[in-house]
Amino acid sequence: MQPATEVVRSAFTPKQVLRASINVGNPILASRDDQRGARGVSVDLAGELARRLGVELELVIFPSAGESVEAVAAEKADIGFFAIDPKRGEHIAFTEPYVVIEGAYLVRDGSPVVEQSEVDRPGVRVTVGKGSAYDLYLTRSLQHATIERAPTSPAVVDVFLESGADVAAGVRQQLEADAARHGGLRLLPGHFMLIRQAMGLPKSRGEAAHAYLAAFVEEMKASGFVEEALARHAVTGVTVPKAGAAG
Repeated sequence: MQPATEVVRSAFTPKQVLRASINVGNPILASRDDQRGARGVSVDLAGELARRLGVELELVIFPSAGESVEAVAAEKADIGFFAIDPKRGEHIAFTEPYVVIEGAYLVRDGSPVVEQSEVDRPGVRVTVGKGSAYDLYLTRSLQHATIERAPTSPAVVDVFLESGADVAAGVRQQLEADAARHGGLRLLPGHFMLIRQAMGLPKSRGEAAHAYLAAFVEEMKASGFVEEALARHAVTGVTVPKAGAAG
């Protein structure tokens, strides 16, 4: 890809640094780190983008996806890493996804719910992380079940257990880890959605900046950068879409 022009660099960095909104509530993307504040594939991508732009990187760290999205939409950060969603797209311009994650359901071992088709029924209570991709998706798609929101995605299973809800919804890897930690829990077969994780920036930054970011993501997939970063951070069970393929 072509080096960034001064127009593009200025669009990304109105504060003279690249402020990256990092969500540590999704372990696939990032987790807290004592030295840098956060570590993970999203941090590595932000660092490479800053290097190419020739600017310093500033991590703006949030515990939840909703807060991370709000920071970019309000231009308190210049770029972010989140699932593509129509509501978020009102203020944020997304690239194609750099990784695809499964959204799954978790229930207690003794639950009568054994298939995903049994979740959306009257009286079923589903716990989700407030403002997460699956909160937005299930809010649109569930017609009969009741949605109850935990403050963050990592808190979903704890809130699910404390509240006596019927189903917990979230990122498969997080639910698997929580099931192993608590015991007496199981995941339902399959996935209820594919979470398409992309980079994004405020729409106000213009088409040239959006095109540069889109090209950057495609190169990071094609070069193996994304796969190498996932391996470095021991992230498994996700898919890296082929470069050039619409997600």
